[in-house]
Amino acid sequence: MSDIRFLPEDWQRIEQTYQQWWDHELDRPLVYFTSVYDPPGAPKVPGHSGFLSNYGLDAPVDLILDNYQRLQSGRHFPADSFPFWFVNFGAGLLAEPLGARLRSTAETVWFEPPAGADLGTLEISFNDSSPWWAKMLELTEAAAERFGETVQIGHTDIGGNLDILASLVGSEPLMMELVDRPSLVEDACRRITECWIEAFDAVDRIIAPHCHGRVAWAPTWAKGTTYMLQSDASYMISPEMFDRFVMPDLEACCEHIEYPFYHLDGVGQIAHLDSMFTIENLRGIQWIPGDGQPQAEDWPDLLQRILDAGRLVQVFTDARGAFKICRELGGRGIQMMLRDSLTPREAGEVMAEVRRLCG
Repeated sequence: MSDIRFLPEDWQRIEQTYQQWWDHELDRPLVYFTSVYDPPGAPKVPGHSGFLSNYGLDAPVDLILDNYQRLQSGRHFPADSFPFWFVNFGAGLLAEPLGARLRSTAETVWFEPPAGADLGTLEISFNDSSPWWAKMLELTEAAAERFGETVQIGHTDIGGNLDILASLVGSEPLMMELVDRPSLVEDACRRITECWIEAFDAVDRIIAPHCHGRVAWAPTWAKGTTYMLQSDASYMISPEMFDRFVMPDLEACCEHIEYPFYHLDGVGQIAHLDSMFTIENLRGIQWIPGDGQPQAEDWPDLLQRILDAGRLVQVFTDARGAFKICRELGGRGIQMMLRDSLTPREAGEVMAEVRRLCG
């Protein structure tokens, strides 16, 4: 893809830098710009959507890929950024081949329980030819074959075991079942974890032969398998319930994946950190404070706690926040996902200041 400005030597630099970071040997933070500056005259693509489900099941794959290619034409990838495409069909797509109904809107994707859903009669069976899962596989394969040498294709958002179960029986009923029928919840979670690993491997077999490495929905590149594990439902449960219903899933996934991360979404999940720190292969924590909370850079004690536990950290912030983290924590072991949309010169200035503060 000659119109995407990322050369083999750029990938060599990315591979070396990110591996040093994974190995805790990089003496500075990783800096990834998530808002890419569009050069003057950049194309505006009609019908483009962050949620690929909004194209519809019948949209030709080539149409979607052509739109992506035109959007990337002429863009630059400063610092530790790289061309990346997240195959985005909403959070927790595995719920659809397990029986949930996908409903796509401009703002989000919902996964709704089938009619009459009940945990007592729920049969968890992975239908890998279900319409939306099959569409995701088709699109992932076409993108990997067409772009894989230049663009890192990301795993779709498979979801977390308890979140997927909520999509199959409903969030409120699930919270009641945790108390009323916990053994059924355990059995369902165990089966979902088995399906999760099967689903992850199916996507990875498509991506691995074509791309330089792997990423999940938040682009932390790794040479081997990686994923951003999650359990958003954990916000609503006690540490004891987390240990019973979520930890077995995390342990199994972390054993299966070489470079696993965890999506710590909101202050309600901080209570589960000590449990997660017992998982030896859990490499890092992504900290998302949540709506109405101080920004990620305003939690230095929490970030230091994660670093002190021997884990890496990923945060979303801006240049000001990045500078604050560098001044207070040094930045080592952290990946900063910067929202600033900057020209190449401005991005270079930000990176120079990060290096100066960390020097």
